[in-house]
Amino acid sequence: MGKINSRMILPGRFITFEGIDGAGKSTHLKNFVQVLRMRLAPLGLQVIDTREPGGTPLGEKLRTLLLHETMHLETEALLMFAGRREHLTRVIEPALARGDWVVSDRFTDATFAYQGGGRGLSLDKLVTLETWVQGERQPDLTFLFDLAPEIAARRMARTRFPDKFERESIIFFARVRAEYLRRVSVAPERFVVIDATKSVEAIALQILDELDRSKIPAL
Repeated sequence: MGKINSRMILPGRFITFEGIDGAGKSTHLKNFVQVLRMRLAPLGLQVIDTREPGGTPLGEKLRTLLLHETMHLETEALLMFAGRREHLTRVIEPALARGDWVVSDRFTDATFAYQGGGRGLSLDKLVTLETWVQGERQPDLTFLFDLAPEIAARRMARTRFPDKFERESIIFFARVRAEYLRRVSVAPERFVVIDATKSVEAIALQILDELDRSKIPAL
């Protein structure tokens, strides 16, 4: 018998990491990607490590504008979704079609949390943009790092060059957190809520345990 092609029997998977600034998700995402690559390499599969805003040459240019330039709220949301459309068509969808896995630092949940919850943009408008830009595409699994804004603020105080979101108030981040948790209540089967006050080791173990218990096949 010939060698089994894993790309033909294992569908690509899309995993996202979310949370307010200072929750520690980016550090855990890097460690998770390393472990996932070791698991998938023997199967001939790749892990695409990406982020939003960003993920493409155009998306990275938009990221600079979005994180540092003052703009109208609706302009901000539209640019977020413009970058997301580019991200989906050039990176995410092709990778999933190949059977590869995509791990993204933020996706649409962040837009609902920051532009919707934090900034107060109509959620109905965001739903319209979400449907138009991504159709039914949602992450297969989302790790939400949940942390009180007061604790996050103390962590962020060490940031040397904060962007415009990182400079926002604790009240702003309380609204962001509330919208994240509302998203969890709407789609609880997709989310794993992580207590971001736990140790790095405990969180890393929880993430891997949740991956193995999820509907995503254990490897």
